Amino acid sequence: MQPFICGRFELDLSVPCVMAIINLTDDSFSGDGLKGDLKAALRRAERALEEGADILDLGAESTRPGSDPVPEAQETERIVAAVEALRPLGIPLSVDTKKPAVMQAALAAGADMVNDIAGFTAPGAVEAVAGSGCGLCVMHMQGAPGTMQQTPRYGDVVAEVTGFLSERVRALTAAGVARARIVLDPGFGFGKDVAHNYSMLRHLGRFAVDGLPVLAGLSRKSMLGAVTGAGVEDRLIASVAAAMLAVERGARIVRVHDVAATVEALKIWRACVEAT
Repeated sequence: MQPFICGRFELDLSVPCVMAIINLTDDSFSGDGLKGDLKAALRRAERALEEGADILDLGAESTRPGSDPVPEAQETERIVAAVEALRPLGIPLSVDTKKPAVMQAALAAGADMVNDIAGFTAPGAVEAVAGSGCGLCVMHMQGAPGTMQQTPRYGDVVAEVTGFLSERVRALTAAGVARARIVLDPGFGFGKDVAHNYSMLRHLGRFAVDGLPVLAGLSRKSMLGAVTGAGVEDRLIASVAAAMLAVERGARIVRVHDVAATVEALKIWRACVEAT
């Protein structure tokens, strides 16, 4: 597998990577929003690095079901400040945003990756990232965060999500984006019901469009609570199990809240895979 080009870094995705979630938001479904507190963000980032994170994913707008948009100026201010504060840690910094202006500001501040829940469909989004050397995560979402979980509908969720990801890859490469800069995320919980989510997890390998790497974000999500009955604060075991199932099915990056537990589980997985 060719290295993933991610700003200052080239990542070897032949070994699955762990992306740590750093929520700068006021409103986070998992209850870990830092409300723009830079000192708290730095502490959380340093802890994630110590625990074995390979990438930090910074978000300043909640995208939980039912969430409201955040003003662009506030999102930009928090993202830029966090990128500037965390860049000296020497770890890839991903920015979770769907707004082209925030993408541009984050890249100017030194971000290495843009993680777009809207798959770079907003006017100007492709242009905002095409000329940079940043990594791109193209995600599928049906609808918008405020309403996406009300009535998600698909004829064939796996085929339709795969079709969307294929189209977005074509749009990005047509704009000059190297394929080595792209990873794909089917968007668990973003306009999907429980059955849709588990169908996607079972068939995760199908989302590797033209061999591109897949990122899976299942950590603490309601699809886990729907099966276990656990509240969001009690989904550690389910989250790690889901991450390992995703890796078994081909995920090259797992986006998680609980870094240490996921890294430990991945060590056991690798020992088994590499055993003779």
